[in-house]
Amino acid sequence: MPSSENDLTAVDDLESRIPGAFPGADSPLVSTHQALSQALYARRTEYTRPRNIRIKVGTWNIAAFKDAEKDIAGWFIGGDGIEKSIGGLGINDEPTESRGARSDKKSSTFPDQEAETIPGNDEIGLYALGLQEVVDITSATEALRPYTDPSTANRIKASLQERLPAGYQLVAEQQLIGLLLLIYAAPSVVPHVQSVSTTSVGTGLMGYMGNKGAVTARLLLGETTRLVFVNCHLAAGADKASVERRNWDAAQIATRTKFTPIPDALGTPQSPHEGIGEEDFAFWFGDLNYRLEGMPGDDVRRLLTVHTRGLDPEPLMSGDLSATAVGSDDISTVNTTSQSSLKTVESEEEASSLPARMDPASVLTTISSLLPHDELHQQQKSGKAFQDGWKEGPIEFLPTYKYDVGKVGVFDSSDKKRCPSWCDRILYRTRAAKLAHDAKVHEREEAKKKDEEMKARGIAEAENDEDVLFDYNPDTDGADDDYDEFDDPEPETVVTKQGFDDEILLEYYTAHQRVLSSDHKPLDAVFALKYDAVIPDLKAHVHQEVVKELDRTENEGRPSITLVVDRSPEKASTGAVSEDTIGFYGVDFEEVRYATPKRRSITIANTGRVPATFGFTNRSMGSEQSKGPLPSWLSARFDREPSSAASDQMSNQYTIEPAEVVNIELTAKIESNELVRELNEGTAHIDDILVLRVQNGRDHFLPIRGHWLQSTFARSIDKLIRIPEGGIRKLQHQKPESDVGVKWSAPRELFRLTEALETLTERTVADWDMTGHEEVKAPWQHNAAWPFTRNLPFTAGKLTETLYTNVYEALDCDKTFDSAFAPDIIPMQRLEVLADVLLRFLQSLEDGVVTKDMWEQLEKGMAAQERSKQQRPPEEERLWVLEILSSVPNHNVSFILLTSMLSRMANEIANVSKTEQTPRSSVELPQSPVSVRRRTLSKIPEVAIRQLISRNYAAVFAGAIIRTPDGAMKDKEQRLREERMSRMLEIFLDEGK
Repeated sequence: MPSSENDLTAVDDLESRIPGAFPGADSPLVSTHQALSQALYARRTEYTRPRNIRIKVGTWNIAAFKDAEKDIAGWFIGGDGIEKSIGGLGINDEPTESRGARSDKKSSTFPDQEAETIPGNDEIGLYALGLQEVVDITSATEALRPYTDPSTANRIKASLQERLPAGYQLVAEQQLIGLLLLIYAAPSVVPHVQSVSTTSVGTGLMGYMGNKGAVTARLLLGETTRLVFVNCHLAAGADKASVERRNWDAAQIATRTKFTPIPDALGTPQSPHEGIGEEDFAFWFGDLNYRLEGMPGDDVRRLLTVHTRGLDPEPLMSGDLSATAVGSDDISTVNTTSQSSLKTVESEEEASSLPARMDPASVLTTISSLLPHDELHQQQKSGKAFQDGWKEGPIEFLPTYKYDVGKVGVFDSSDKKRCPSWCDRILYRTRAAKLAHDAKVHEREEAKKKDEEMKARGIAEAENDEDVLFDYNPDTDGADDDYDEFDDPEPETVVTKQGFDDEILLEYYTAHQRVLSSDHKPLDAVFALKYDAVIPDLKAHVHQEVVKELDRTENEGRPSITLVVDRSPEKASTGAVSEDTIGFYGVDFEEVRYATPKRRSITIANTGRVPATFGFTNRSMGSEQSKGPLPSWLSARFDREPSSAASDQMSNQYTIEPAEVVNIELTAKIESNELVRELNEGTAHIDDILVLRVQNGRDHFLPIRGHWLQSTFARSIDKLIRIPEGGIRKLQHQKPESDVGVKWSAPRELFRLTEALETLTERTVADWDMTGHEEVKAPWQHNAAWPFTRNLPFTAGKLTETLYTNVYEALDCDKTFDSAFAPDIIPMQRLEVLADVLLRFLQSLEDGVVTKDMWEQLEKGMAAQERSKQQRPPEEERLWVLEILSSVPNHNVSFILLTSMLSRMANEIANVSKTEQTPRSSVELPQSPVSVRRRTLSKIPEVAIRQLISRNYAAVFAGAIIRTPDGAMKDKEQRLREERMSRMLEIFLDEGK
């Protein structure tokens, strides 16, 4: 799921950092034309067709049973494990002996050949399975783990996939500690599943940990129907405080669950996150943990054991409550609370002739007598939880908790003897039910306001109930008097959020009593859903018709422009068009090299009947590189003056009259070290979309693309020394990984540049001496940092951009520098170009020549020396620096290579300066681009010139080769650091004089 960043409030920011609280990212919303969307929406019946699927929802608390996967697929996919006598659906009886033998086997705990009783296998379109306690959540180690071990989930998925019919796919998955939600779709349904978003909410320890909470999934079915699945595990406990905590857990899940939003059919802007309540159909299931309120556990077990006797082969222990029930001849002693009517049954034949709901001895009658005590129903009735439209199918199965593991119908025989309860539930809600509830709440609030207003105006003078027009009690108003038995089998029609008429019908709701591997019994429900699905081909056809109709009716006074993208000069001259360019209507810069401009032209014509004003507008695509009208590496030059200045949202705007044209030259030039590094690594690409906005007209989207050619710039020394002879392009877009053998002691580019600079320095000095420029001074007489800085126009207008791009290409392809220069380019011009390239190359090195770690050691030692006020001899100082640099040999070699070159160049220039000086009394020192204290220079002019050159070179190169730790510094501290960096280089540059 694609995603886009949104500003968060302080609370949102806190919750977004809670593990599993929100989706990781949001999908960017694509802008659409409102008129087109409305027209397309109005004709939605033409491109949708009704579809029918079954949705099977299952839930099971497996109590951390390690081999649970052997049972899951059988009951959930195949419908196995239902007990005929208490399930109400009818299956073949299984001999008691075989049930006893199965409890100790590694295989499934229910019969292999059991007849299917509810829809399963390929009859189901969507399987939604919610499991709880797939790991031991009582373990502090598991509950506080920062991640979830996927091994258990993988085993469960493997078991399900093996049992599922061919073609079923996992379309949604979410796990939070012990909670696991899996959704599978049939082959015919998979193409219709879109916009899947999963998330989780922890409500356990401290209200946020994942030992309790929910995992949820939202999906869009057929582009029309939103479905939400919530698998939860609420707080345990049988006291009143536990009930309130369960209600709190449910409310937290409902409010904190957030999904990636889906744009509606009209393109209406959505909130940053879509929550529970905005769907068309929702299914809430899991271990809700609601108990039987006020019921003695012993009485409930005796009552239920009447219906479970004979289901388990083992003889019951004398102290077991169930033994008392099974051995009793007087049924009334078993049921002292609600089963006294059993005395009126005169014979088994008479009882069996009655309908199950009217038979006082039937399991349905027993269940009906217990349901009024169910906490979930009580909380719904009082409006404290799940009151906002949630409902449940008829409960015609025994409580799902708590059983002895390995038993079909033996309730908790441990010392705790917990009261059996319907802890595991499957609820569902439609959009219609949610809206109806909201309308009732609104009506009650309005009635209460009117009541209070009338009281305030004195219409009701007494405080008695008779004098109040509207008596409101939030705990009881709107609640049903009786538990809904869900005896309406008709499908429920629902108008979806997108205006379609869907139908849903609960077909089955039952427990699988014969699954023995947990103290909970699994539960599932089957829903028949009829929905309208978008047919892509029909929608495309209607879309074309709508577009044509809108074009015909479009106002002729609306500004209209046409963009024409010129073909690249290379392709225009050769006539070659690559396959990947066919059909591409944007701007293709093709091969883009480091710091080499590529230009393309665009012609904009006013094809309307009124003047058109336009300009590039912000794209807002998420990343820093994509902010603003144009990416940082792209510039646009128009052939006319703008009609209005740029703003925060738009670039300069231009106005053209009908039939007029304006030409734009787009120039792509990539030289930012950060972007070059990302392009080299493949984490960034030269792909973008420009938005040309026409006032009172429509936006035009202009795709931009290019193919990056690998460069030696913006890499680390460790990678550069692994590039083979032939240059970075020889790798054919492969990265020079660390496991590739070292081929050079220092980057080959550094060897080539330093060697060329030394040679060209000698030639430049010699040529200057031979040609004789008596009327002007040499560049090194003007500038002590020459050729690395320049301030006189010796080569003005001659150091063209092409010279630099040719040198970059020569470095990347390992070509000679002579191939980069035309024959008429003199040595001085070549020297200055290569000097600039060397500095840029050093500045682009990812870790520098002197790394941050190395400099921290050097700076610490220099500071200690300053405090001691004891200056080391230069030779000892050099050895100390080299010893630190030697920890990384390739950096050490690079450093020596550079300083040796600078020292020899300084000697060469200083020597020629001696011969050019007039008598010593009139010697002039060259200008110094960097701050140098003249009083510290030698009194001997020749020595002073050499010192001045060394200090300038050191100042220029210190920032290029040394990487310092990040962090703000005061101006004084920064100046002190810069002095130390320069001084460290000076001791090496003075070595050769």
